[in-house]
Amino acid sequence: MSGIRFGVVLPQGWRSDLTHLADPVAQFEAMVGVAREADDLGYDSVWLYDHVQAFSGEPETTFECWTSLSAIARETRRVRLGQIVTCNSFRNPALVAKMAATLDVASGGRAFLGLGGGWDQREYDAYGFDQPYPSTGERLTRLDEAARVITAMREPVATVDGRFHRVTGAQNVPTGVQRPHIPLMIGGSGEKRTLRTVARYADACNLTDHTDPAFYRHKLDVLARHCAEVGRDYDGILRTAALSVFTGATDAEVTARLAGRDRAETATGSAVGTPAELVEVFGRLVDAGIQYFMLYFHEPTDPDSMRLFAREVAPQLG
Repeated sequence: MSGIRFGVVLPQGWRSDLTHLADPVAQFEAMVGVAREADDLGYDSVWLYDHVQAFSGEPETTFECWTSLSAIARETRRVRLGQIVTCNSFRNPALVAKMAATLDVASGGRAFLGLGGGWDQREYDAYGFDQPYPSTGERLTRLDEAARVITAMREPVATVDGRFHRVTGAQNVPTGVQRPHIPLMIGGSGEKRTLRTVARYADACNLTDHTDPAFYRHKLDVLARHCAEVGRDYDGILRTAALSVFTGATDAEVTARLAGRDRAETATGSAVGTPAELVEVFGRLVDAGIQYFMLYFHEPTDPDSMRLFAREVAPQLG
């Protein structure tokens, strides 16, 4: 898979995708098994959501992101390992930089560091993160400061004095294996704040849940303007998108994957179709400027869709 690259979002429970397995050990092994399959199929990366309880609100298995990735690092050979994306409010950003450095060493230089402002108030309230729940503006200020801390900790010793995040002589040894540094990816599409933070600090941006090329063209044009304003090379930022995928070898198989969802409505935010149709969907997004895709396959513990995509879609876009 040269050129345009693809990663796989693993089943970890947040989307109620492990409930068909009763034993938590079997659930974890199912997640790891998909990572191994992605590794063998030639996907570039595997990803986990940074959520601590199921989106459904039910008390279902949801594996923690960073500890799971550390285990997956030792169970895979070549795939990169990322978070889509780390919620800044869940952990001190200096600690996140240290965790990323450790993951990078454990994996032999395969870590991504994904970072976002956080959005699910239910998790904040349940776990006691940042109470009361911060405003959007405050969360974006915290995100910008966290990105500043993380980039500072690419050096062995860092000092940053921000409003919300401060470090004084914080040591980060080793800083990781990758050179010049572990890539920082910031998730979100906010035009005034988030994309400016991308331009200032990030090595990659991540946009989600759209199949309209116009959406990506507009957001990337905004990012390019921010880059020009801060003196950053726009072409030095990897442009990524995360999408759910419903696919099968035939229309009947695609319909079965949709499991009753309206096809046209689902296709506005997810990649839906046979391999030939998906080549067109992703080709339009590539033309709009996206270079890297993180894919969540329905049903994620069944490798057939992942195999089909690797065999018949990815080579047409490489």
